Amino acid sequence: MIRLAFSSLRHRAAAFLAILVAVTLGSALLCAAGGLLETGLRLNAPPQRLAAAPIVVTGDPAYHPPNGSGSVAFPERHRVDAALVTKLAGTTGVAQVIPDRSFPAMVAGSKDVIGGHGWSSAALALYQLIAGHTPASGEVVVDAKLGPQLGDRISVIVNGEPQAVTVAGVAAAKVDLPSVFFADADAARLAPRGFDAVGVFPAPGVSARELVRRLELPDGVAAYIGDDRGVAEYTGIATSLPLIIMSGVFGGMVAVVMALVVSATIGLSVRQRRRELALLRASGATPRQVRRMVVTETMVVGVIGLALGLLSGRVAGDWIFGMLTGNGIVPSQLRFDQGPLPFAGAALLTFVVLRTTVGFAAGRAARIRPIQALAEAAVPAGVIGRPRLIVGAVFAIGTGCIAVSTMFMSPVNAAAIGGPAGLTGSIAVAILGPLVIRSALVPRVTALLEKRGSSGFLAVINLRVRAAQFTAILVPITLASAIALGNIYAQTTQQKAAVEAYTDNLSANVVVTSPAGVTPGQFEELRSLPGVTAASELVRSKGWIEEPYDTSHTSDPWPLLGLNGPVYKGKVKAGSLEDLTGSTVALPPDAARKLKVGVGSELGLRLGDNALVKVKVVALAEGPDGYESLLLPSALLAAHTTTGLPAQVLLRAEHPDQVIAAAELPGATVGGRDVLGAGYDAGLGIDAWIGYLLAGIAIAYTAIASINTIAVAVLDRRREFGLQRLTGSTRRQVKAMLYLEHLVIAALGLVLGVLAAACAVLPIAVATRGWPIPSGSPWVLLGWIAVVLLLVLPTTAVTARLAMRPKPMDALSSPIG
Repeated sequence: MIRLAFSSLRHRAAAFLAILVAVTLGSALLCAAGGLLETGLRLNAPPQRLAAAPIVVTGDPAYHPPNGSGSVAFPERHRVDAALVTKLAGTTGVAQVIPDRSFPAMVAGSKDVIGGHGWSSAALALYQLIAGHTPASGEVVVDAKLGPQLGDRISVIVNGEPQAVTVAGVAAAKVDLPSVFFADADAARLAPRGFDAVGVFPAPGVSARELVRRLELPDGVAAYIGDDRGVAEYTGIATSLPLIIMSGVFGGMVAVVMALVVSATIGLSVRQRRRELALLRASGATPRQVRRMVVTETMVVGVIGLALGLLSGRVAGDWIFGMLTGNGIVPSQLRFDQGPLPFAGAALLTFVVLRTTVGFAAGRAARIRPIQALAEAAVPAGVIGRPRLIVGAVFAIGTGCIAVSTMFMSPVNAAAIGGPAGLTGSIAVAILGPLVIRSALVPRVTALLEKRGSSGFLAVINLRVRAAQFTAILVPITLASAIALGNIYAQTTQQKAAVEAYTDNLSANVVVTSPAGVTPGQFEELRSLPGVTAASELVRSKGWIEEPYDTSHTSDPWPLLGLNGPVYKGKVKAGSLEDLTGSTVALPPDAARKLKVGVGSELGLRLGDNALVKVKVVALAEGPDGYESLLLPSALLAAHTTTGLPAQVLLRAEHPDQVIAAAELPGATVGGRDVLGAGYDAGLGIDAWIGYLLAGIAIAYTAIASINTIAVAVLDRRREFGLQRLTGSTRRQVKAMLYLEHLVIAALGLVLGVLAAACAVLPIAVATRGWPIPSGSPWVLLGWIAVVLLLVLPTTAVTARLAMRPKPMDALSSPIG
């Protein structure tokens, strides 16, 4: 039997090539998912600007909820007090302490925000002067990458104000983000709110690891060594949760898709060999021998595919991680770690999936009686067993239950829970495929096909009797359609709902945006422009309610809006937003009811820089359901952001075009109301890119599977085509029959995929927007239809040509097909 197994590999190259490709791609993607998981667990980000310091002390960049459930990166810089620098310098074993004071800066004429620092911190990055001297007051040293030359008089925008300075020196270092260095006294004046990080240098003979244990650090402050120092330098590298979640979702999707596609391909291959297997049984082979032969030949191909996939795993991981960093999903400074464990996990999971699927297929082939197998080879069985019917019904009912329950969830929960409905719907189609195909051949469809003459008549017969074989083609098309359309339209629907919820509550038709911040004086100038009827600073951040503790927002923070003008349109149920000054807050009524507080109550808010502030509730203001925000005075919230100033000003004007033309700020952009939504949409782009990336990879996988299964199915029918040609059919008629068959399957796969995607998208639309109408361009749907047709029709044409290349008598005498 082993010899027969290896012999059959030569004669069924197409079928085994399909299995080889599916396993190779699946194992490579699983290696990539494992690499993302390891990267998230390690969070290695080699420092650049702080690379010279063996130890870096900084505020803990991650918020840890009091109940201990997960963690999330602080949205703002968590700074350390100047008193800590003196304390660290006096610690035994410390040779030198260099604090780093960092603040956003912009060179006039450029839109890029760079880092501003005091010159003493240049030693942390080993900056070397290549021209000029160290800066005195009113002077700067610029990174050579920025362009200004020695002696140039330039303007650097800091805290919204242009600083006229002279370039006293030009320096260079191995850093990606260039910096501009002020005199230390000027840096302290421009950024008086503490230090971002402190570089600690051990004395000779003292190791960094030993010194870290000696440091007495206050709560909320941590010391880092090695590659962990990057946490202090780069924002966003504070918690592994996003990467862990993403790798889990990605790996789970790849595993499910691979299991469905590989099982369909193996099932098709085994089903097409029933005559051969029946003859083996009739000639004396035992069920165990037949099973062993099928398992051996498939596992040989699968193991080769697994080896190729493992060899390609690093390439796949680097490519996917490059897309994530290139689109801002993860910080570009994060190092991609892919050790032996991701490869071992991918190998084990792939082997289990492969062995399980081939075991089921081989078991069916071994149990069947020889006479029954010969009969099914001539006329394939079209009856689904009761266990399979029950399992398929469970998945179909489960899809409906997920869809219905999603409608009544919050937008956040709906997005997390509703997505799997498309996948469970596709699994139901995979299990009930033969029944679905036969049910689709309603009289109207049958009559339409039969109008095409004998080709259409034969196509109808083949679709009925070969429903099990066509299921292998139907499954990848359905799965790819559900994943592609479900992910894309779910993301566009959620983005549209979030942007509408954000912008509809803010009344403004002119938006001024300044990355360097807007000073109070600049705000007064904008508010006094002719035609301006209302104005407000706008500050955005995130935070948590800790006193009393709000269990509804733990690792998931509350959105915070800082305002100081009458631009909020949400209905005020109690109190007044005019009292939103000083240390005050306006709560959503539902949140106030859950926390058992009201107007006049005091709360403890943990803001984005880890500061705990006491505020008084002055109003209960409604917001869109599921998108409520906490409202704070802009001055209070801005003081706890990285820049320390509002980044936007909202203006309401009778003639917005005139105000847009008149509003001018250094380094700022001025636009209409659409700028407000565009800026908020950019903040949601990370989640969207994750969904698009997962969809793209799954689509590529299932597209390859579609080509494989079509090729295997067509090439296996060479005898049938030869017999048709001997009985009078032309090549053109046979091709027409194939085109009709595959067009019906493609159309059915598209319809079922759209229905499965609708089970995920429409409930999310109800939960987020209140009605079952998704947002997104119809060109996405039309484009996907074109993609499916471009997959199916050319593959059918090429494989039909190959299948009919032999003469009819040669095809009939072929050992396969």
